[in-house]
Amino acid sequence: MKLMSGNSNLSLAQSVADYLDIKLTDASVKRFADDEIFVEIHENVRGEDVFIMQSTSFPANDNLMELLIGIDALRRASAKRITAVIPYFGYARQDRKPGPRTPISAKLVANLITEAGADRVLSIDLHAGQIQGFFDIPTDNLYGAPVMSADIQARFAGHELMVISPDVGGVVRARALAKRLDNAPLAIVDKRRERAGESEVMNIIGDVSGRFCILIDDIVDSGGTLCNAADALKAKGATEVVAYITHGVLSGGAVARINDSCLKELVITDSIGATDAVKDSDKIRHLTMAPLLGEAIKRIADETSVSSLFD
Repeated sequence: MKLMSGNSNLSLAQSVADYLDIKLTDASVKRFADDEIFVEIHENVRGEDVFIMQSTSFPANDNLMELLIGIDALRRASAKRITAVIPYFGYARQDRKPGPRTPISAKLVANLITEAGADRVLSIDLHAGQIQGFFDIPTDNLYGAPVMSADIQARFAGHELMVISPDVGGVVRARALAKRLDNAPLAIVDKRRERAGESEVMNIIGDVSGRFCILIDDIVDSGGTLCNAADALKAKGATEVVAYITHGVLSGGAVARINDSCLKELVITDSIGATDAVKDSDKIRHLTMAPLLGEAIKRIADETSVSSLFD
C-alpha cells in the first residue's frame, strides 16, 4: 500500500500516513510558467495499491486538476489499483438541475475522475448520498457523525442537548447524530432561500427553550445560514448554540461573520486545509478525520468491511 498526496491538504495526508505508519509517496506537483500542472512520482509504484488524497476545495479547479493528473500519472506508472481519497468532494452541491439549461457538475466531475483512471473513491459526508451513484466505480462515503458525537459527549455531557437541522434536507443527518446522543430531541430550522448564498430563517419547528442546541450540517460556506439559525434559536430561548460542520469551506467573510455571531463555537473537521483566518479564530475548533480515513484506507487495502466502522 502507498499513500500519495496533492497540495490541497498535506497536513491531513501526513496525519493519515502517521496513523498507517507509512511514509507519503515521494512525488512533486509543479507549475509551468503558464500555470499548467505537472505531477511527477519519484518512486516505483508498479503493481502497488495506491491511495491518492486530495480535497477539491479552494482553489477547486486547480486541486481537481492536480487530482486528475496525479491519477493519470499513477495509471501510466502501472499502479495495480488507484483509490481517489477525496475528503471534501467539490462541486457536490451541483447534484441536480435547479433550472433549465443548467449542468449537473457533480456527475461531470465523477466522470472525469473515473476516466482519469481511478478504480474506487473514498470520501467523507458527500453533500447528497446519490452522488455515490454518479460514479461507475465502487464509492465509499464515510460519515463524520461518530467523531462528532464522541466529541459532543466528551465536552457537553450533562447539558440538555437538542440536535438542530438547519434545513429540512438535513433532517436525516441530524436524526443520525441525535440517535448517537442517546436519542436527543430534534428540531428543524425552516428557512427560505431567495437566491444562492443568501438565506432567511423563517421559523423553528420544535421547542428549543432551555436547551443546549447542536447545529449539524455537512458544509458551511458563507456562514449566513448558521448565523441566522443561531440568532433564531437564541430568540426562541436556547441557552447556547454550538455548530458541528464536516466541511469548513468558509469563503469570503465567513470567518468574520462567525466571530461576530452568537454561536458559542463552530467545530469543523480537517477535511479542508485551514486558512490563517480560521486558525486565528477563537470560535472555530478542528476535529481530525485522520484516524477515520486511515482505518478506512487500511480496511480497503486489506479487503475487509468499511461499513462496519459505523456499527
